[in-house]
Amino acid sequence: MELISQEKIMQVLDWAYERSVNGFSGLDSAEELAASYAKEESPAYDQANSLIRWQNTKSATSGFITGLGGLITLPVALPANITSVLFVQIRMIAAIAHLGGYDVKDDKVKTLVFACLTANSAKEVLKDIGIVVGNKLAMNAVKSISGKTLLEINKKVGFKLFTKFGEKGVINLGKAVPLLGGLIGGSFDAYTTNTIGNVARDTFTPKDVATA
Repeated sequence: MELISQEKIMQVLDWAYERSVNGFSGLDSAEELAASYAKEESPAYDQANSLIRWQNTKSATSGFITGLGGLITLPVALPANITSVLFVQIRMIAAIAHLGGYDVKDDKVKTLVFACLTANSAKEVLKDIGIVVGNKLAMNAVKSISGKTLLEINKKVGFKLFTKFGEKGVINLGKAVPLLGGLIGGSFDAYTTNTIGNVARDTFTPKDVATA
């Protein structure tokens, strides 16, 4: 039986981020997703809230998930339900980052997106590098992150996600779980996704920052 490893989780995060930024057949990229909310006459914070609400009401529906069929053609063996959830959440976070004026093609922003995947633990991870969630100086703080620090943050994220999936009892799954009935194997956690969305919103589009 092949086990899920921290290294494999990081490979999937990189793969999902690349697909989120560039898009793929049948699904908008993170920037395209953000564009439909950027049209609203409201601050980026409120636009992010609208996007998060959409993510939680639409992402678990069969029509949306059916479009994720290509996700199971992965370069590394991980259960399709885990991969799908990570992709949905990464694309949401990247779209919020774009709403906040961040360049999602920047490796530093990519690392911040990954940090948000750890939900409430993200505040600790970001605080370690001098970024306070909700602080309008976050953009400047991102610019000063070194390559070495990026690697350390990514390692922390990988470990936390590895631990999280282990606690949910999916760490020993040896084969991909099919997308039965068009749903993400029953693993789509709307509460966790909402929490992650809120952390991303407060990180990339805090209330005290005007819309870019």
